Order: sequence, then structure tokens, then C-alpha cells
Amino acid sequence: DLPLFDGITSDLFPGVVLPEADYGELIPAIEAVCEQGVTVGPGRVFQLEPKPKFIRKIIELYEMVCVRHGLCVVGQTGSGKSVGTHALAEAMTMCHEKGSETLNKTVIFTMNPKSILSGQLYGNFDDNTHEWSDGILAVIYRNAAKDTAPHRKWVLFDGPVDAVWIENMNTV
Repeated sequence: DLPLFDGITSDLFPGVVLPEADYGELIPAIEAVCEQGVTVGPGRVFQLEPKPKFIRKIIELYEMVCVRHGLCVVGQTGSGKSVGTHALAEAMTMCHEKGSETLNKTVIFTMNPKSILSGQLYGNFDDNTHEWSDGILAVIYRNAAKDTAPHRKWVLFDGPVDAVWIENMNTV
């Protein structure tokens, strides 16, 4: 897709050369986080080799996070989706702690939406008592919204994609 995009933009804007993006301290932070070990959950720390292709994918994720409110990272099991996302969050946090003005601390709220029932995920109405009980997602969103700190808050649905909960999420 990139060669096609480059061809279209060069036709539309002949003679204009795009400058190389400068990610500042982010790439060295990604490399450091990979070597230190990326924490994806309690007791789940993965040390990674900071290969150029893996770092490029994390940078692409960073570019998407900068311009989108929500995104979906898809791929085969074990392909690095979770560790890549957590590596980016940890690298951004590391940069923030070192004084970066452009990169914020990032907190990830992780859940596997397939591990619970739909009512537990979104909330449900009790027909007997006529009471609403919030689901895990509503509680996470509320807690994230109450936190007025300027850091980023990501809700990570880490699990297999299911057409039913994705459609429900579109409704939400």
C-alpha cells in the first residue's frame, strides 16, 4: 500500500518530498523496554529482541494511536499483538517519566471479552428487582473517565474477535 500511496501523492504533488519522521526518544525507549522485558500481566514478563521489523510495527501502532480514538490489532496467536501494544505503552511511559513533553504515561485496562458473559461485560437489567448492574466495561470506562490525569488510558480487549461482541461494541 505504501508504494501505491507514494505514487499517488507524487502525482498530486510533484517535486514535494516528505521528510523522514522523527520519533525522538521513542525508538530508544522501545528498544530498552524490549530488552528489560515487557509486562503483559501479573507474572507475565517477556524479554524481546528489538528487531527492526518489530520496532517498525510498534511505530506503526503509535502512528495509528496518534490519529485514531480506537483501533483493532489483529493477527495470528503468538504474533506479538499483546506484547507490541504493551511495549508501546511502557515505552511511552518511560519517555514521560524521563521528562518528555510529547509522550504521556499510558495505562492499559486489559480484559478478555470472551471469558465472560455479555451481561457481565456490558451490564444487565434484572427483571425481578428492576435494577441495572454495570458490567466490567462500564466500570472500567467510568474509572478511566474519573481519572483527570493527562495520561493515556487504553481499554484493551485481548482475546479472539467475536462478531457478536464486536457488533454490541459498535452499538455502545
